[in-house]
Amino acid sequence: MKILEAKIQYTIIQLGEVQPLDRPARVVEYMTDALEEYMSQEQFWVISLDRKNKPIGRTLVTVGTATASLVHPREVFRPAILQSATGIVCVHNHPSGDPSPSQADIRATRQLREASGTVQIDLLDHIILGNREDDPNAQGYYSFAESGLL
Repeated sequence: MKILEAKIQYTIIQLGEVQPLDRPARVVEYMTDALEEYMSQEQFWVISLDRKNKPIGRTLVTVGTATASLVHPREVFRPAILQSATGIVCVHNHPSGDPSPSQADIRATRQLREASGTVQIDLLDHIILGNREDDPNAQGYYSFAESGLL
């Protein structure tokens, strides 16, 4: 039997004034550099927020395939709990460039919303990143909160 020790590792990603992530456009800007390593695969990130919606950490939860990323509330809320977050914003990309949500995205968001009540950490938004050219709405992202689904 193996018994493991868990450790938290911090890497500074930003110094100086931190803006609250109170609008999807700010979240998109905040995440621009994070997606570069696995651009051709779906990535699912969690941004942990303090009471004033300022980021206290961001964590890559999973890297999927070109068309799918498996995500479970346990993995999503683990970093938020460890960082003592009061809220989170989930972000994932669609390598196709079209940020329109799939049925799997909608189901996952509902599941995360339900779990957020249990752990008492607010799910403030789930944003899907794409690009303006492939987005039917020409925004380059889809926000579940803006669309009224959160």
